Amino acid sequence: MEFRLANLGDAAALADSVDVFDDPVDAALAAEFLADPRHHLALAIEDGRIVGMASGVHYVHPDKAPELWVNEVGVAPAAQGRGIGRRVLRVLLDHGRALGCHEAWLLTDDSNAPARRMYAAAGGRESRQLMITFDLGEPPDTR
Repeated sequence: MEFRLANLGDAAALADSVDVFDDPVDAALAAEFLADPRHHLALAIEDGRIVGMASGVHYVHPDKAPELWVNEVGVAPAAQGRGIGRRVLRVLLDHGRALGCHEAWLLTDDSNAPARRMYAAAGGRESRQLMITFDLGEPPDTR
C-alpha cells in the first residue's frame, strides 16, 4: 500500500474512489482543491485505487503561527480496521509540520467513537469546545 500526498495528477483517481469521501467527487472541485497550495490531501492507494484519505488546510493569521485544520479522514469500509486512517492522518500531520504549522486540530462528533479512538491512537488529545455553525445558503451546483 502506498501512502502519499495527492498532486494535480490525482484528480481522476479521486473521482474513481468509492466510499472514501462523504459524497461523489466533483471533478471541478477536485481540480480546484488540488491546485490550491494551502489545501492538502493525503492518500492511501492500494492496487491502484484510493482507499483512504485525510484532507486539511494550513492557514496563517496576523497574530498566530501557521496551523493545520484537518477537515476529514475517510477510509473505504472494506479497508477499515487496518490502521489506514491513522497512517493517512500521519502523512498529513507530517506535511503540516514541514510547512511550519505549530498545531493541528479537527472536530468530530461526540458519538463518533471509531474516529475518536483513531485520533487518540494517532496522538490526538480531546478538549471540550463548542462548535458554532452558520447557514450561508445553498452551494452552487458545479456539475
